[in-house]
Amino acid sequence: MNGKYRKDIQAGIQVDVVLKQDQRTGKRTTGIVKDILTNSASHPHGIKVRLQDGQVGRVQHIYSQGE
Repeated sequence: MNGKYRKDIQAGIQVDVVLKQDQRTGKRTTGIVKDILTNSASHPHGIKVRLQDGQVGRVQHIYSQGE
């Protein structure tokens, strides 16, 4: 599942994000969502979140329970 819709994301789920400094390369970082920073219902580049380790990025992939 991609991370373009806020309704699909909640605190505590595992996601892949692209950090600001990695936008050119597209390198993804995996982490657990702590806070959702985007207020709108959707965003074309992914919803911006803060991970539990403090890093901020846009969600590119949402892991389901089985992944």
